[in-house]
Amino acid sequence: MEEHTKKLGAIILAAGKGKRMQSKKINKVTLPLADKPLILHAIHVLEKMHFNAIVIVVGFAKESVKQILKNSSVFFAEQTKRLGTGHAVKAGMTKIPNDITDVLVMQGDDSHFYQETMINKLITAHIDAHAQLTFLTIAVENPYGLGRVIRDVHKEVVAIIEEKDATQKQKEVKEINPACYIFTESFLKKYLSKIPKSPVTGEYYLTSLIDIAIKNKEKVATMQAGFMPWRGVNTPEELQEAEKLYKRMQKKV
Repeated sequence: MEEHTKKLGAIILAAGKGKRMQSKKINKVTLPLADKPLILHAIHVLEKMHFNAIVIVVGFAKESVKQILKNSSVFFAEQTKRLGTGHAVKAGMTKIPNDITDVLVMQGDDSHFYQETMINKLITAHIDAHAQLTFLTIAVENPYGLGRVIRDVHKEVVAIIEEKDATQKQKEVKEINPACYIFTESFLKKYLSKIPKSPVTGEYYLTSLIDIAIKNKEKVATMQAGFMPWRGVNTPEELQEAEKLYKRMQKKV
């Protein structure tokens, strides 16, 4: 990792039940991709980068996650009630050391293709922009069901619009938010408790922090990675797709 005065922590979210995986006794982040548990792909990259602290937020089938990571130098935080990604990060922050200045947040089930170079670019973009919040954006051919990144005429982010709320024109946007962020620690402490509760699900969503930052005129930056390999894993079929994509990537290396 490049030299800078920041002390970096990371929170990986791995508490969800993953209902569509129909996995009753193990957490889906422990399922294998290329003979390695999904979550270990990301953890091995972060450990190589010498993050000062890596916190795993566990919940559903937590022992299956802890067992997989018993040889990793990580901290565990438990999300006792699964009340969304914003609530999970709040749980994770309880184990982030006080001297950490900035916190990377990623999902345990879709970060398996992230490379050290990409994460370094995200960190650099964040530092260079003096941002409070910086998030990765990628482009996908079929963005159906994913949050679109909406920009103004100056190319500044104005919103993340979910599929169900998107206009026809917004649905044509291929730039999406894959939920990989870096925040200043002070921003998280100030705004995590201000995330609104969803009237539909009763959950607190991390994406709300983008809206909160924009409304409060806090500096938001992005790192546009374009059409990079990425596959969220929510179903057995998506895990198979990720496996095929991984094999294609290995052939190119």
